[in-house]
Amino acid sequence: MNYRKDYIPRSTPNSRRSGISMNPTTITIHNTGNAKSSAANERAWLTNPTNARQASFHIVVDEKEAIECIPLTENAWHAGDGSAVASGNRTSIGLEICESGDYAQTLENATDLVAKMLRERGWGVDRLRRHFDWSGKICPRLMYDGGKWTGWSLFKAAVNVKLGQIDKQKEDEAAMDKATVIVNGKKIKDGVLIKGETFVPLRAVGESIGAKIGWDNKSKTATLTIE
Repeated sequence: MNYRKDYIPRSTPNSRRSGISMNPTTITIHNTGNAKSSAANERAWLTNPTNARQASFHIVVDEKEAIECIPLTENAWHAGDGSAVASGNRTSIGLEICESGDYAQTLENATDLVAKMLRERGWGVDRLRRHFDWSGKICPRLMYDGGKWTGWSLFKAAVNVKLGQIDKQKEDEAAMDKATVIVNGKKIKDGVLIKGETFVPLRAVGESIGAKIGWDNKSKTATLTIE
């Protein structure tokens, strides 16, 4: 998924980008409420001259991309709970999930993005909020089902799984280190140390000693033959 920044101007009408500084403590999840609108369309709506609303958001995500529309260090008007210092508008990053196109892929993109944002900040899923949590509005509406927030529970669980995958990847990377490989006194391409074992690039080693390298894709077998 592509992530890009396309900030609305400070001069945008109705104070949609107020410029008020913010030190966020949570991330608030929304649905756009528009089954035909893409992330690019939602970004364009913020600066559309016919738009008379004050409402705004930080990030919008669809099946292809995520767009950061307001810096995450400034407040946006997305929580519907006023402008008090402790309000969602003043303390939370607003993330809109589009409803158009391949919604399953959009939801996957949102899950990946939210997990990444949480991990970058050292947060867990306890820092996630619904629009509903601030103002009582049934939003994100596609996570609400017949009086139950089943979809919301599933979304948080999916984000938690992603957090575990990110942590595992970091653990694996931490267990890896470069290893200098020298063959017959000549340095070749670096190998890696993984949990105390040294792994070397077979082709580089083989070529350095004049060996023939073979690969059988069917059996996934590499061969090194010195002739």
